[in-house]
Parts: sequence; C-alpha cells; structure tokens
Amino acid sequence: MSNFVMLALCLLAGLALRLTARVPDNAHLPINAVVLHLSLPALTLTHLRHVSFDASHLVPVLMPWLLFGVGAAVFWLGGRWMRLPAPTVGALTLVGGFGNTSFVGLPMIESLHGRDGMALGLLIDQLGSYLALSTVGLLVATAYAAGGRVPAGAMLRKVVAFPPFVALVLAFVLMPVTLPPPLEGALARVADTLAPLALLSVGLQLRFDAMRQHLRALGLGLGFKLLACPALVVGLLCLLGANLEMPQRVSVIEAAMPPMIGAGVVAAQARLDAPLVSLMIGLGIPLGLLTAPMWHLAFGWLAQGGVA
Repeated sequence: MSNFVMLALCLLAGLALRLTARVPDNAHLPINAVVLHLSLPALTLTHLRHVSFDASHLVPVLMPWLLFGVGAAVFWLGGRWMRLPAPTVGALTLVGGFGNTSFVGLPMIESLHGRDGMALGLLIDQLGSYLALSTVGLLVATAYAAGGRVPAGAMLRKVVAFPPFVALVLAFVLMPVTLPPPLEGALARVADTLAPLALLSVGLQLRFDAMRQHLRALGLGLGFKLLACPALVVGLLCLLGANLEMPQRVSVIEAAMPPMIGAGVVAAQARLDAPLVSLMIGLGIPLGLLTAPMWHLAFGWLAQGGVA
C-alpha cells in the first residue's frame, strides 16, 4: 500500500508544482533525462542479474511482447480510422502497449498472493516489459518521432546506445559476478528513484484541460490497456485450459496493469504527444488500481468453471 501512496503523492506534487508556477514549464525535461540515463539502467542492473528462468516461465514472459504487438496493430489501425497524427499514435503505442508491471504490478501481486508470485512478476517485468521497451519499444518511438523516415542503421544505433539497453546487456554479462555490497546497495537506491521521479514528471506535464482534445485517443488507449489486454490474456488462458496456478494468476494481474511509467518517459523524450502521455498515466494508474483486482477475481471465477 505504501507504494501506491508514494505514486499518488509524487503525481500530486508534480501537479501542484506546475499549478503554483514554482518550477519552469520545461522542468520535466531534466527529470526525464535522469530517469532514462540513471534510474532505468540502475533498475535493470539491480534486478535482472538475479533472475532465474526455466521453460515454465516462457509464456508469461512472452505475454508483454504479444500485447505490445497487438497494441501496435490496434493503434495503427485506430489511428488511421480516427485520423490521428503520427506522434499521437506513437504515444498510444508505447504507453498503451506496455503495462506498469513493476511499480504497480509487483506490489499488487504481493497484496493478492504474498511474495510467492514476486519472482515470476519480476521476470515478466524485466525479460518482458523492460526488455521489449529497450528494443522494439525504442524502435517504435524512433520511427513515429521521425514520421517513419529513419534509416534502419540509425534506428539500430539508437537501440545499441540506449542506456537501459546497455544496462540490460551488462546485467546479463555480470550475472555470474557478485558485486561489492556498497555498490549493490547504491544501485538499488538509484533504482528506487525511478517511480517517484517519473510520477513527478508526469504531474508536471499533466494538463486536464487537454482532456477534451485527446478524449478519443484517451478512450482508445485506456480501453485497450485496461480492458482489452486483460480480456485477451484471460480468453487465451481459458482456451488453453486455465487453472489457478501461480503463473496464470500472475499473468492476468500483469496484463491488467495500467500504462508503464518508463514507456511514458521514453515517449515524452521522443516528443510523442506529451499531454496525451501524461493523461494516459495520470488517469490510467488510479483506474488500473480498481480494474486489475476485478480481472483477477473474474479469472478465478472462470477458471473454476464459473461457479462460486
């Protein structure tokens, strides 16, 4: 619960700082730079070196990749139908395609199942959401930011030089290495700054007066992220013979997560419709805290054959 309170406080603090004009209009830019160059890489180095993977984790880990691919297609088609500009479609693809599988997902898994599901949740987050964000997510952000006119070589160079991707490679290389405790602790402390700084940045950019202008895109993005994504995963699990084992339960919870904070920072840095990004995250997180437990209960009911 303290994690959720922290997220709310940082979001409200950013909003209050902007409304009282205590910071410049572009105060979110250096914060985003810190998140991308320090907090996200530290998070990856802290957690990914300690994950263990086996064949039973394959489907849950692939789930964020699948949902992002489906989302990319849905938002491309929806953008064409609604005649949305490319930066808006790109913003929807990132923040509507990636779920907040860490800062909201992990505390929710712990609250619903204790610490038993945390290891799998961490795998979904690191090998699923953040690995996808550091590779295909960055490629999509670059393509939409450039209007689709960026050479493949330039896109590849951006991925290779992307600080979270560099940290991801280092994390795999350093898996057998035991870091000195002071360094391990320092990385963990830096990683802990991601959520508060990112939510502060969202609050600084959150403008409710932009809601009317973005109402259709907002409905498309949140509808897909909070309703279609968990419905798709629940439907697939039921078709495959759903049971109430931990991998299935955790997969449903993570699929129902609101938009990812890190994806919002990447989208904002790429100048992909920052007002929409802030609205998606600022409204999506409190709504997701309500809808995700409902999907969890619905899956449990369906997996038991629809009987109480």
